[in-house]
Amino acid sequence: MTTSKTRCIGILTSGGDCPGLNAAIRGITKAAIQDYGIQVVGVLDGFRGLVENRTVPLKHDNLSNVLTLGGTILGTSRDKPAKMAMGDRIMDMTDVAVQNARANGFDCLVCLGGGGTQKNAYHLHKAGGLDVMTLPKTIDNDVAGTDVSFGYDTALTIAAEAIDRLHTTATSHDRIIIVEVMGNKAGWLALGAGIAAGADVILIPEIPYDIEAVKEYLIERRRRFGKRFSIVVVAEGAVSKEEAALGARPSTETLFEDEDNGVFGPKLVMESLAGRLARQLQAMTGTEARVTSLGHVQRGGVPTPTDRLLCTRLGVRAADFLAKGRYNVMVAVQGRKIVSVPLAEVAGVRRTIPLKHPWLDAAMKVGTCLGVSRSELRP
Repeated sequence: MTTSKTRCIGILTSGGDCPGLNAAIRGITKAAIQDYGIQVVGVLDGFRGLVENRTVPLKHDNLSNVLTLGGTILGTSRDKPAKMAMGDRIMDMTDVAVQNARANGFDCLVCLGGGGTQKNAYHLHKAGGLDVMTLPKTIDNDVAGTDVSFGYDTALTIAAEAIDRLHTTATSHDRIIIVEVMGNKAGWLALGAGIAAGADVILIPEIPYDIEAVKEYLIERRRRFGKRFSIVVVAEGAVSKEEAALGARPSTETLFEDEDNGVFGPKLVMESLAGRLARQLQAMTGTEARVTSLGHVQRGGVPTPTDRLLCTRLGVRAADFLAKGRYNVMVAVQGRKIVSVPLAEVAGVRRTIPLKHPWLDAAMKVGTCLGVSRSELRP
């Protein structure tokens, strides 16, 4: 057994659940215990569990059959140490979180999560002096400093398979099918799944769309190629050019008059982005439109072999870094290597799709509409 500079660590999972969390917990814990003799303690329900000092020891017998298990055996929450609901008040619980970590003997707190988790972990270090380490987890694939986040491949596979299935009903009924996938600020999931499943239109937050350009594309697709159906994949955070110019997020409110039920005058109802697009495109093209929102289905289920392999590699390398006393870093994928990136460089930074990214070029070259004319992306 190799000598380790770290004696005890805590592990927590924070933010939305994600395929691969358990595989990452397993990788870190097994390598830490077996190779370095590090004591491992699980913190329940994210940063809230740290504030409430709810922990469980992690050992080999805790980890049986978790490699393929979705979700997280530790539980998770979206609570932030600096702004946590305590009863009817929002309080800064940073000092309590740090005190509990020290009372449990943690030399380092390992946090598995997305962009918000990177920020919260760095806050505990910067404000409280607690040594931390993070692993990048998110189906949105938008954590800076790493080529890929675990959970993305599973969500990509789920989304692509769903779009594959929707092709059959679109062709059978001559419909426009609008498929809404997750991705509030970054379009990696929509773009990857859309390309993989042969979507006709892909709308992402990085490229504000022109509804007229989408309409013209769909009409030309029917006129030129005789295609009476189309698949439109849209990230939940996609915005129109008009909304982008105003700095607005997609509107989910619309006004209507419900005369059939005796209600006259404007009435406020909620409308999703995908629903609004379906309504607009059906009216503009004369083709029936339907909406499918994949929602939290993308987060669930068994992680793909690719994600299991990635999580194991990240977890084992995290244990290596812990043994060397390398703290306050994110364990990241860069090329073929697993490296440590200073947390100060990635906390609060979002990884979005560059407009010259090869995936965008590939999409355009196979004739996919990205919501604008080709000349706008290729001046």
